[in-house]
Amino acid sequence: MNNKSYENISSQLLFNSRGKRNISNRLLTLVAGTFAVISITPLILLIAYVLIKGGSQINLDLLILEPQPPGAGVNSAGGIGNAIIGTIIITIIASLISIPIGIGAGVYLAEYSKNGSFSKAIRFGTNVLSGIPSIIAGIVIYALIVVTKVIFGSTFSGIAGGMALSIIMLPIIIKTTDEGLKLVSDDLRRGALAIGASMYTTIMRITLPHAFKSISTGIVLGVARASGETAPLIFTALFSYYHISTFQDIFYEMSSLSVLIYNFALEPYKEQNELAWAASFILVILVLILNLISRLIGNTKPS
Repeated sequence: MNNKSYENISSQLLFNSRGKRNISNRLLTLVAGTFAVISITPLILLIAYVLIKGGSQINLDLLILEPQPPGAGVNSAGGIGNAIIGTIIITIIASLISIPIGIGAGVYLAEYSKNGSFSKAIRFGTNVLSGIPSIIAGIVIYALIVVTKVIFGSTFSGIAGGMALSIIMLPIIIKTTDEGLKLVSDDLRRGALAIGASMYTTIMRITLPHAFKSISTGIVLGVARASGETAPLIFTALFSYYHISTFQDIFYEMSSLSVLIYNFALEPYKEQNELAWAASFILVILVLILNLISRLIGNTKPS
């Protein structure tokens, strides 16, 4: 190869900032970055507006006291303490229902099913369930539980609200459990079975611990999704102005942050509107914390 040919090849390998491909690459990168900024701007503005409007209302009394009924003629609108406690209780009820069922279904799909028609039907149903509007879950529980008074004769209750939210959490937990267990190496299963371990022992001691990160991430995401739902609770838990004082109170109407926001945001009274903004602030912070926890779990390196 002569020097002239070598120089031609070398010149072609050098970066040419004015080349058509480089110019189009920079242009498309700029367009993609612009669209990314545009897509995330509404989220940033929404969170910032809620934090500014609601954060200015936060104080100790607001986090402890009960809300006062609109137009009650009192000097203070009270607080959102009962709504915070109610949201936690309803979410715990939903978790107690959905986590065992979701993990059990995910274990069956990943460990026991042979991709037969039954397992395909479960996966299809899970995909459909994850896409239905949340209000459908509330209507179903309203028709089956609230109207029939099948739970100790109670109608609207925290139990019914938890059952509605569990329907929303269930497909998330099933999917993450199924996919998490599929990521566990089959060599671990075969090794455990080869030394005489039962299928139950293999799942409990080998596969589930190795899939813990994926499963726990799905659980946290399910809790974050359910804690902010409003429509299912309007049909099931309704609303209450009072604190939970005894265990029996879960069988009656129960307050929640999302329903409090819905009710008080529509009121013509400034005090109730401020409570709605404060509740929005608390709910946004709660959801952000849960999502950060899920990210931390997902980024944790396996031991």
